[in-house]
Amino acid sequence: MTLRTGWTRYRRRFGSRRTIGGDLRAGLVLGIESVPDGLAAGLLAGVNPLFGLNAYIVGTISGALATGSVFMTVQATGAMAVIIADVPEVHGADGAAAMATLTVMAGIAMLALGLAGLGSLVRFIPTAVLIGFVNAVAVNIVLSQLENFTGYDSSEDGRLWRVLDVALNLGQVSWASILVGSVTIATILLLERTRLGALSMVVAIVLGSALAVAFPAGVGTISDVAEVQRGLPGISLPDPSLFFAMLVPALSLALVGLVQGAAISGSMPNPDGTYPNASADFRGQGVANIATGMLQGMPVGGSMSATALARAAGSRSASANLIAGVVMGLSVLLFAPLIGYIAMPALAGLLILVGVRTVKPHQIAMVLKTGPVQIAVFLVTFGLTLAIPLQYAVLSGVGLAVILHIARQSNRVRVRQWVFDDASGRPTETDPPSALVAGTTIVLTPYGSLFFASAPSFRQQLPSPDGTAVGTFVIIRLRGTDELGVTFLTMLRSYAQELAAAGATLMVAGVGTRVHAQLASTGVRSIIGEENVFVERPRLGDALAEALDEVARRRSGEMGV
Repeated sequence: MTLRTGWTRYRRRFGSRRTIGGDLRAGLVLGIESVPDGLAAGLLAGVNPLFGLNAYIVGTISGALATGSVFMTVQATGAMAVIIADVPEVHGADGAAAMATLTVMAGIAMLALGLAGLGSLVRFIPTAVLIGFVNAVAVNIVLSQLENFTGYDSSEDGRLWRVLDVALNLGQVSWASILVGSVTIATILLLERTRLGALSMVVAIVLGSALAVAFPAGVGTISDVAEVQRGLPGISLPDPSLFFAMLVPALSLALVGLVQGAAISGSMPNPDGTYPNASADFRGQGVANIATGMLQGMPVGGSMSATALARAAGSRSASANLIAGVVMGLSVLLFAPLIGYIAMPALAGLLILVGVRTVKPHQIAMVLKTGPVQIAVFLVTFGLTLAIPLQYAVLSGVGLAVILHIARQSNRVRVRQWVFDDASGRPTETDPPSALVAGTTIVLTPYGSLFFASAPSFRQQLPSPDGTAVGTFVIIRLRGTDELGVTFLTMLRSYAQELAAAGATLMVAGVGTRVHAQLASTGVRSIIGEENVFVERPRLGDALAEALDEVARRRSGEMGV
């Protein structure tokens, strides 16, 4: 790469003097807003809120340098925070080492997928799974903050049980905490429509925390759970002994983070008008997580809300995210002691508002109109996300969707008969006969996926041979089929043998190179007969015409013509 090329790429990513004004404004807005948001992310994860703030600082800067998307902001997200809250190891005595291990492992998984060029992998995750997961996460965000919002410390295990415990002990809640949280929510709703916009969140947190000072004995603050000191994040090393304990949650975090990042990649083009490469964004998010894990942060991913905020504030290049990271770092260095006075109910109120707004009724309504399979996937994913740890709910939802998709596709294969009944040469499609008639020629065309699970359904639709099938030819078109599994090949072999026993002949036409090799290597071609296999031709219909000509030739030979 020449110096000129390198400079051109640098300017495309980080802008020029003409764009610095918009980037500076967007960076200031995003950086200031991200301080309380980062603390709230740590609170949502149930860990030291500084883990969330560190993740915002390091993730935003490293994401700006490493992702393929110029505008993507890499920060801790609500969905990822809720998953972390269900990982017991990060809440124990070795929580810092467990968090570093979890974050680095998630980063390695993302980086590996990006290096393998698997950016399109997320398209295999059904939308019904994502809608069920995201909306259940929204509910979880609200439920998880009821204790902080009410000031009641439940001793129950499990999110739903703790909510029930709060509801049954309303006489023990702190009304001062509820007042602080309510004032915070009301302030955000009131000020966000003014010129403050996203900064209304910062003002609301400040006002709510100021109100909490009037109730020093009844309202918890960040200083109650963490010591906030001036300084940038320090080094935190992973613990290899926690590898197996962190494997499932790390993979779940990587999956959720990449899906959220892919939504940005596919909806927000770079300044030159091209859409970023999803695999490059995978790699960038992986690098960001490795850096965040080593610097006392929690897992991060592409944040749609933060990216949209920066763009709305005037972001023109990746410099906006760099500036935002610097602003967050300076905020910690200059105002660290004041951060400790931020009221926990104020952050809880912010998160409850975020959770309520994350629920998407129109998405749920759309799923409920799309059929029983999609509804089942949505309901199971939604229910599991509420009832079990999220890292298992994500994988369970994806697994269920795969199983239901296979079951549905296996029953969608259809076999149709082509009847050439006029001189035009164009066939009429009809249902195939249930049984063969002696001396006839049946041309069958399958529609659907010819894979292992569809073989029984395919076989049930084939005409059955009997004692009257002598001299009958059954031609199955396989054009467009790239590969056949062992189950399907075994079914073809059995059907060819059944036809031969009844005096009929099986032919296959339009056979591709790969399928032809499979027929030969498995011995199915020898059962069918090499003379009964017709490879596909460039012109559509030529292979079938060859098969029909061969049938006519044999019939003529049998008649002595």
